[in-house]
Amino acid sequence: MLGSLFSRHNVPLFGQLLAALIAGVLTTLTASPFELWWLGPVAAGLMYAGVHALTPGQAALKGWLYGVGLFASGTSWVYVSIHDYGYTGMPLAVFLTALFVGVLALFFALTLWLYRRFITPRLACLSFAGVWVLGEVLRTYLFTGFPWLLLGSGYVDSPLADWAPVGGVYLLSLLVALSGTLLAEALLRRRVWALAPLAAIWLVPLALPAQWTKPASDTPTRVALLQGNLSQLTKWTPEGQRQAANTYATLTQRVEGDVDLIIWPETALPMAEGNARAVLSRVQANLAPDTALMTGIVQRNSAGQYFNSVVGVGNVEGNYQKEHLVPFGEYLPLESVLRGAIDFFDLPMSTFTQGEQQQTPMQAAGIAMGNAICYEIIYPQLVAQRARHSGALITVSNDTWFGGSIGPHQHLQMARLRALENGRYVLRATSNGITAIIDPRGHVDARTPQFETATLTGEFYAMEGLTPFTRLGSWPAWLLAGVLVLPGLVRARQRPAKRSR
Repeated sequence: MLGSLFSRHNVPLFGQLLAALIAGVLTTLTASPFELWWLGPVAAGLMYAGVHALTPGQAALKGWLYGVGLFASGTSWVYVSIHDYGYTGMPLAVFLTALFVGVLALFFALTLWLYRRFITPRLACLSFAGVWVLGEVLRTYLFTGFPWLLLGSGYVDSPLADWAPVGGVYLLSLLVALSGTLLAEALLRRRVWALAPLAAIWLVPLALPAQWTKPASDTPTRVALLQGNLSQLTKWTPEGQRQAANTYATLTQRVEGDVDLIIWPETALPMAEGNARAVLSRVQANLAPDTALMTGIVQRNSAGQYFNSVVGVGNVEGNYQKEHLVPFGEYLPLESVLRGAIDFFDLPMSTFTQGEQQQTPMQAAGIAMGNAICYEIIYPQLVAQRARHSGALITVSNDTWFGGSIGPHQHLQMARLRALENGRYVLRATSNGITAIIDPRGHVDARTPQFETATLTGEFYAMEGLTPFTRLGSWPAWLLAGVLVLPGLVRARQRPAKRSR
């Protein structure tokens, strides 16, 4: 029955387009908070089934509708950010969200157009998976990139998880896509041979090392992560600034027991560092001499440039300035045209300057700390570069922008995947949740509830050693994806010569 349903002659275009929309939604369901990871191969199989009966234009439409289904369901938090916190009316917020979804979906349209235009059906189950991952790479870097909801992002708790320290999220994406195409070959075309590589993909992790890194010492470091739960709407007002200073100073004073490190979230004090130094000095005066305090804050240099930064007091050396900024949130593309057009383009602190690349890790409590502020944690290559030179990773974030949406859950899951990829603890301090201590296996040791003022205390270890992914990055997975494309691509290039004869 399945074979006839998806055969070349019985799949109307409408059926394929509807399947693409459904596949996009199914991909969202693989990620947090749903975590139905087994739906990933199903989604990839739906995109693969019948695609060779389509023209390149029809395949592009199928890809675009997959993207619409994925981003309309999986990034619905964009509407919350624009409407609730961007001071934008509902009609305009709906339009801007739809525009965001529609533009991002073009990446999948381009991926499937290229696949049908240049790749033949020869070994299609391999080439389709390869092209899919190369499309994800393009989405990661083109126009500053948006690697949110990559196909492999939802697999930190799956049987495929142990592949992550080997090749990272792109290898997971490749294996999930390949599982879908092999499953389609076995079920729809009754090619039994496809079950062998399919089984290998899911069984090989049983033989992989459970842990690639180890603690650098037997003594854990005590940490306290503070979550102020302050309103984003009033945060940058004079009253909001006073409230933030009082809240974090009070929470710090109330930290119980001896702690080595205290972490405040992104822009915990909504003011420039120069204005915040008086507050930080008062807090430092009440800290034990060997206690380190790190906080997200805004720095301003002598040239008047602002940086989204992490600084420290006490037992801390150095600072960090955010390298990968969020378009429209932290800087405005085409500023001369868009600035002032609507309120959303005039958000507080939307004129940040990019920090330098290859910054020296901060030293806190005697440990080299790799930083990733908010959005940066979703970039695997960037985090791997930080992990190579640090014993632990810190990510401070202001997830208040997500409201009560699924965004914070997805954000936490991607932070967990970075911990697993690099074999490092990730200490995640957020403004209103989800604050968490994540172990090197990607498991959450402890976390806070959302939308509560809270202090999370726990322990972590500085880790030594490098996973294969930390050492080599994503290049091996990208290269493997390219190799899988070659059989179909080479055949396509040979076609004109054969016809000329």
